[in-house]
Amino acid sequence: MSWHVFAGCITFPPPSVTLPSQTLTTGLAALTLTRMGSRSRYPGSFGPRVSWGGMLTPAVRNIVIACTCVFFVQTIIRLIFPTEYTAQFQHLFGLVPWYVTRRLFVWQFATYLFLHATIWHLVMNMLFLYFFGMDLERTWGKRRFYEYYFLTGIGAGVINVLIKVILDPHGRDFSFAIPTIGASGAIYGVLIAAGILFPDRQVWLFPLPISIPMKLLVAGSIVIEFFLSLDAGGDNISHVTHLGGALVGYLYLRRGLFLYRFRNDYLDWKRRRARRKFEVYMRDHKNEPPHDSDDRWVN
Repeated sequence: MSWHVFAGCITFPPPSVTLPSQTLTTGLAALTLTRMGSRSRYPGSFGPRVSWGGMLTPAVRNIVIACTCVFFVQTIIRLIFPTEYTAQFQHLFGLVPWYVTRRLFVWQFATYLFLHATIWHLVMNMLFLYFFGMDLERTWGKRRFYEYYFLTGIGAGVINVLIKVILDPHGRDFSFAIPTIGASGAIYGVLIAAGILFPDRQVWLFPLPISIPMKLLVAGSIVIEFFLSLDAGGDNISHVTHLGGALVGYLYLRRGLFLYRFRNDYLDWKRRRARRKFEVYMRDHKNEPPHDSDDRWVN
């Protein structure tokens, strides 16, 4: 996997102003000071302003906190309890095709997004979410960003399970019982959305002193993931999940285009059909007007 570091957007809150107590007038007509910024500056979200100096948007902040807390629980289990407990925890909340298809552990489609294997696995996913997700949330609002994030993450998990079921219908392969964990499926959904919404935004490739458009970065990442998914040897990375998240995100963002195209194709077909019927009618009647003597204009 290529490592990229991108320039994020950091907003600083305006400086607060403190008034001396003697400048306030007491009595019925007293000046009332209310806390400024009680309404969020992000569309579609409510509540007080973002903490941490405005560095994180609400949804991105909550996802980072949730994934970090879950990883902390994973670490405690790994350090205190025997190894079997860690395996049981991952098989219960990670995405395991055998449990999903045989025991209907459908919650795994959502819970696997919060588990991570190592600290670097967590850090890289959260960095990508930070650099790409905040502008999406500012554009869409908190609610729609949540919907898109979990739609692409859950959709990536569904595609992962479907492909494994197609390749191994009886579930006899060892990989059928291996848990898939990590938010990478949703992260690739966020990546494809950034490429579609901000195609010409320049991205600096650290540590190289060059920048490329966002659309080229996204296209290159998808191509690399595709060829890595063809590697039969495997590298303990679920490239199918990455591609699944990008595919679900692309279909979601382009769904309106597909519907409009289908509607336009249907209307064009109806026009061609009506035109053929008219041509057949005119050919059969030899372009002659009716001979009924009673046919006349009536004012």
